[in-house]
Amino acid sequence: MASKKRKWILIVSALVVISVLIVVAVGRKNGGEKMTVETRLAGMHELVETVTATGRIEPRTQVKISADVAGKITHLGIKEGDWVEKGDLLVRLDQERYAAALEQAEASLRSVKANANLAKETLLKVEKDFERSNLLVEKNLESRASYDQAFTAVQVEKARHQSMQELVAQSLATVKQARDNLSKTTIYAPMAGTISTLNKEVGEIALGSQFQEDVIMIVSNLSEMEALVNIDENDIVNVSRGDSSSIEIDALPDRIFSGIVREIASSANISRSGTTDQKTEFEVKLTIIDAATQLRPGMTASADIVIETRESTLAVPLQCVTVRTPEQLKRHITVSPGDAVADSMPENEYEADKDGFVTVVWIVKDGVATAVQVVTGIQSETHIEILSGISEGDMIVTGNYRAISQTLRNDLGVIAEEKKDEE
Repeated sequence: MASKKRKWILIVSALVVISVLIVVAVGRKNGGEKMTVETRLAGMHELVETVTATGRIEPRTQVKISADVAGKITHLGIKEGDWVEKGDLLVRLDQERYAAALEQAEASLRSVKANANLAKETLLKVEKDFERSNLLVEKNLESRASYDQAFTAVQVEKARHQSMQELVAQSLATVKQARDNLSKTTIYAPMAGTISTLNKEVGEIALGSQFQEDVIMIVSNLSEMEALVNIDENDIVNVSRGDSSSIEIDALPDRIFSGIVREIASSANISRSGTTDQKTEFEVKLTIIDAATQLRPGMTASADIVIETRESTLAVPLQCVTVRTPEQLKRHITVSPGDAVADSMPENEYEADKDGFVTVVWIVKDGVATAVQVVTGIQSETHIEILSGISEGDMIVTGNYRAISQTLRNDLGVIAEEKKDEE
C-alpha cells in the first residue's frame, strides 16, 4: 500500500513539473517576458572613415639660422615679425679674433713662401754645381767623390724644396680657412620670409653649430603652412599620401581648414619607452590648402584624415554592433506538451573569433529578438558598414544600450518601438 502511495505521489509530481514547464513556455510564447526595444530598418548610408590626430602648425618652408663660428653678437638689425629679402644682413658677430687669425695666417704664408723661394734658389745652385762636377769628372779633372757629393746635395735640396712647397699649400689652406671663418661672422638671409622666431639679442654669445644646435632665429614662409600631426602605429598603415583631411585650429574655432597628406615619416617617434604608457607614433605632414593669414607656427591643430569612403553601403549605428560568447547566444527552445525542454544551439550557427567572441547585430522578427552574426567593414563617427549577415530592410535593434550589450537573448519576445532612421 505504501508502495502504491509513493508511486502515485511521483506521478502527481511529474504532472506538476510538466504543467509548470508548459505554463512557462506558453508565457514566453505569449510575451510574458517581453522587453521594449528601439528599432529601425537597416538601410544604405554614405560612410567616411577617418583617422584623428593632433599636432601643431608649422611653415612648410623655414630655415633655422645658426652661426657656423662662435662669437658675440655685435649687430642684429631685425626683430621678430620683420620681413626680410634674400641676401639681407641678419647678424654680425665680433670679428676681431677672426680678423687677427687671418692676419696671422697671411703672415705665416708670406714667411713660408719666402723660405720656399730660398729653397728653390738653393736647388738651382746645387743643380748647376752638379752639372759642373759632371763635366769635370768626364775630363778626369775632379774625383768621383766630389761628383757623388754634388749629386747628394741635389737630392737633398730637391726634397727640401718639395717640403717647402707642401708647407706653402698648408699655409694657403690655413689662410682660406681663416678668411672663411671671418666671412661667417656676417650672416645673410638665405630666403625671403618672416622672422618667425628670434632667440638672441645683441651682446649674447652664439655658440657655433659645430658644438651644438644654437638657433639664433628662424626665417619662415608663412604663406605656405602645414600641420604636423602624430598618428598611432595601428592607424598609420591606413594613411596614404594624397589623402584629404579637415583641420581644426584651437585658436580659430569657427573655421575648418582643408588639407592633404604630403609626407609620412618612415620611422617612428617612441615616447615613454619601456613603460606601460609607451606610445609609438609617426609624424605626418598635412599641407593646408586654404591657409589663413592668422595661422602662426606652433598653434595646436587636430586633423581628421579621410582614409576610406563609401558612397552607398549597408550600415547600422555603431551602438547596434555588440559581442557575445557562443554560450550567451544559446537558443531557448519553446516546447509544447509532451516535448522535452532543453537549452540547445544549432550547430555552427555562430563562429567565435580567436578571443572567443561573436560579433552580432540584434534583429526583430515576428516580435522575437534574434542575434545575427555579422562581418563589419569601415566605420564613420556614427555608423559601421555591414559586409554580411543582415540585409537592407531588416528590423535592427538600436536601443537601449544595456539591452543590446547585456540583456537581450535569442528567442526573447520584445516590443519594438520603431524610430525613423537618421543619417
